[in-house]
Amino acid sequence: MSKLNIYLNFPGTAEEAFNFYRSIFGGDFAAVMRWEHAPDDCGDTSALSEAEKKAIMHIALPIGDGNVLMGADWVGEMGGQLNQGNNFSISYNTHSKDEADRVFNALSEGGNIIMPMADMFWGSYWGLLTDKFGIQWMVDYHPEN
Repeated sequence: MSKLNIYLNFPGTAEEAFNFYRSIFGGDFAAVMRWEHAPDDCGDTSALSEAEKKAIMHIALPIGDGNVLMGADWVGEMGGQLNQGNNFSISYNTHSKDEADRVFNALSEGGNIIMPMADMFWGSYWGLLTDKFGIQWMVDYHPEN
């Protein structure tokens, strides 16, 4: 089944924000990954400060029936400028690679591909784009979901 989830971007406050959200919604984090543990294909993390290395690369909090609030800290030059409008993405989880490619290609028409669809170290087939209306999308296929 396909799902839409919101992905929030923070300027170094993701952990604080997600602890706040967890205090309201309850539950346990499904994932917490830090930039210091990022593999090489995520970019050069050697220039990050010690605080940035401890920052959140990915965090996920299940909320309700099948919803997941996700987020990350934008760090160093990898993050670019965080502004209102790019401080969130819509994450679309598909049921197949073919569906992921179809949706990604359609959404990217007239937009900007940030990271093309590719197999990722966490087990997903994933890509990131901004559509022609300026909305950021993450398209994801994970065989176990």
